[in-house]
Amino acid sequence: MTTKPPVGSSDQLRADADSPNAPLSPPPGIRRQPRIFELTFSGPGLAVGTIFASFSLEPSLLPRIDFVQGIASGVSLMVGYGLGAAGHAIWNYLRVPNLGRRPQQIVLGLLLATIGLANARAMWRWVGWQNDIRQLMGMDDLSPSAWPIVIGATAVVAAIVLVTSRSLRLLFRTMGDRLDRWLPRRLAITLSSTGLIILMWLVFSGLLVQGFFSASNALFSTRDTGDKPGVAQPSSPLLSGSPESAVAWDTLGREGRAFVSSVPTVDELNAHSGGGALEPIRVYVGLKSAETLQDRADLLLSELVRTGAFGREALLLTTTTGTGFIDPAGVDPVDFIFNGDVAIAGVQYSYLPSWISLLADQEVTNDTSLATFRTVHEYWSTLPEDHRPRLFLYGLSLGSYGVESILTSANILNEPIDGAVMVGPTFENPLRAELIASREEGSTPWLPIVEGGRTVRFTGEQNSLDTPVGPWGPTRIAYLQHGSDPIGFFDPSIAWREPAWLSGDDRAPDVSPSTDWFPFVTMWQTLLDIPSSGSVPRGYGHLYTVSANLHTWVAVIHPDDWTAADTAELDDVLKVRDEAHRASLEGADG
Repeated sequence: MTTKPPVGSSDQLRADADSPNAPLSPPPGIRRQPRIFELTFSGPGLAVGTIFASFSLEPSLLPRIDFVQGIASGVSLMVGYGLGAAGHAIWNYLRVPNLGRRPQQIVLGLLLATIGLANARAMWRWVGWQNDIRQLMGMDDLSPSAWPIVIGATAVVAAIVLVTSRSLRLLFRTMGDRLDRWLPRRLAITLSSTGLIILMWLVFSGLLVQGFFSASNALFSTRDTGDKPGVAQPSSPLLSGSPESAVAWDTLGREGRAFVSSVPTVDELNAHSGGGALEPIRVYVGLKSAETLQDRADLLLSELVRTGAFGREALLLTTTTGTGFIDPAGVDPVDFIFNGDVAIAGVQYSYLPSWISLLADQEVTNDTSLATFRTVHEYWSTLPEDHRPRLFLYGLSLGSYGVESILTSANILNEPIDGAVMVGPTFENPLRAELIASREEGSTPWLPIVEGGRTVRFTGEQNSLDTPVGPWGPTRIAYLQHGSDPIGFFDPSIAWREPAWLSGDDRAPDVSPSTDWFPFVTMWQTLLDIPSSGSVPRGYGHLYTVSANLHTWVAVIHPDDWTAADTAELDDVLKVRDEAHRASLEGADG
């Protein structure tokens, strides 16, 4: 005869919990889960979460302002909290025997002391860590008064994450309890879990993500209608948007109008070269200039033909950034190297900044690059070799992603280009990732050497294009990147694996020696660095100097009879021009 354990005993509770028809909510006597807004927390969760938060205070690639640090610490705190609470729950679920009272007190005391020391150290050193990076980049020091904002932002972010997770758990239990009335317990758990995952996916990938992208598109499309200081419709027929142009001025967009308005004048070119300069050709097609992608590519070709671009010494096809921006620091050197005997062209494909476009729609970048290149290249390849311009490619940020799609296409196999410069490549660039992975032993991730530099070479602010001692072939491809650029070195795998660019000898000079790797935290920090990568001084992060661009272009174009003195002289000219351009923008913002 089998006797049932007394009602309410621990044996009875375990038997009820193991029953296939047991309710999903905890039975009486078992520690219940806290309500959504209840100030009850998991001890192990707080312990692990505090450790994660202390590591989030350590430096990453770029300086962090106070509220961004609060976001990083708040999320890190709750990730650690979740791991600690989950680990404790699994421990109890497996019914692993707990330590005795005295050992528990000893372990708890040691744990609290360790956590307290770790947090005190991190909080004490945070301002110093941040100022180390700021001094490395020539920025003003951060004041200790930033601490209240850091603590407040951490608390707010942690509270939002906690309330959200508790709400999802309540939803899961409610769904499970409802299904448990008609279905076996295990099936109810499976269905409620699946339903919750699907619901979360629909909400986060649909409602929230699409809402973010829609709001961003609305914001930046409105901004695209404005103009930068000093922008005026050109009168020269060699520029898009002029009265003779087939591209209407008001359809070029903010960045397109700035691009054609900032072309160097013949007088500027002659002042540097001593004479003989031609007026540069600049062709641009905005997102509103034609209905479809192919229509925009066709319009660009017709503009190039109209302006006589195929009769110039060189033709530079650019893939713009997400906003349609073409960096003057990246293309002005080409105008001066060729003394104006060049045509530079680009097509806008988006309103969004590159870091948003990178998340929103990378394919439109590739599609625009390929359609534009195929259309122009097909016409260019029909011209006699000795009566057509040298053909170069250029892309900054997401534009480099588009240039890679051209370099890996079949179009250039029979009629190869002369060279390409990609500045600030993104972590999504597949060709760059492949090149870094196949780098020669002893070379670094930020300056990899591939096949002796025969075709592709990498450089930084300090010109390193001569580091590979072997010959550079007729088609020269160069990447210009910073070790401190999070857009280039972010990778989700940083969450569980230390990246090579943080290894001792592989660390770039613009990466702080204080930066260390910690699971998940470093990945989250690097992700948060991306939006602020354009808010640091030029020469760091995602901002590249005109000098670095010039040295890269001189190496790729390889002009005849060009000397180091020529580069130094032109560098001085371009620096003055660049500073004047930026001063005008800052004056308008002020």
